[in-house]
Amino acid sequence: MSDAPRVKICGITNLPDAELAVELGAWALGMIFYEGSPRRCSPAEAQVITAALRRRVELCGVFVNASLEQIVGESEELALSMVQLHGDEGPAFCAEVRRRTGLRVIKAAQVAGSGDVRDLERFHVDFHLLDARAKAKARQGMRGGTGETFDWGLLSARRSKVPLILSGGLTAANVEEAVRVVGPYALDSASGTESAPGHKDPERLRAFFAAVESSAEPAQIGQPA
Repeated sequence: MSDAPRVKICGITNLPDAELAVELGAWALGMIFYEGSPRRCSPAEAQVITAALRRRVELCGVFVNASLEQIVGESEELALSMVQLHGDEGPAFCAEVRRRTGLRVIKAAQVAGSGDVRDLERFHVDFHLLDARAKAKARQGMRGGTGETFDWGLLSARRSKVPLILSGGLTAANVEEAVRVVGPYALDSASGTESAPGHKDPERLRAFFAAVESSAEPAQIGQPA
């Protein structure tokens, strides 16, 4: 996928799904270590996945308002290469995670308006990830994996040079439009490639990667060199 955005597949809970994502060209795999998520990856499965795929793909641990000690401990134990902070962590906490782990840090934010986009610019991390803030009542309070998109036009006012990972309701059907409108560094998929929370659908995964590949253009605005 030379000119297409990279792909991060999130909500990975088992080795077969992880291996298929890597085979299809995933740049990163997200394993969620948050008790409140239906896509939580167990410590035992995380060990299996990271042992099998180390050095073949970016292994990202997703944390929501976890303690610094938990993040550092699990990052070392699993030999993660990336940490995603998807809660209410502040800039100083994110910087300390980066310092203590030595890993690249993704700061995620849920977007409902332009203020959410601007607020993320306070975070001097390796990547910004923008996700949808759930509108449906049953999904309010969820930290990602809502299956909803947000108004990508809000990103036109974004001034940060931090590489952008776009998330929120992405599927094979809307990926090309997302790339055209946003021009992100990477795309993140959880619910859009699943058969059920935490279980990937092989055909949806294949269709997603195919759609990302076909979105490739000679140059992507917003894509770092």
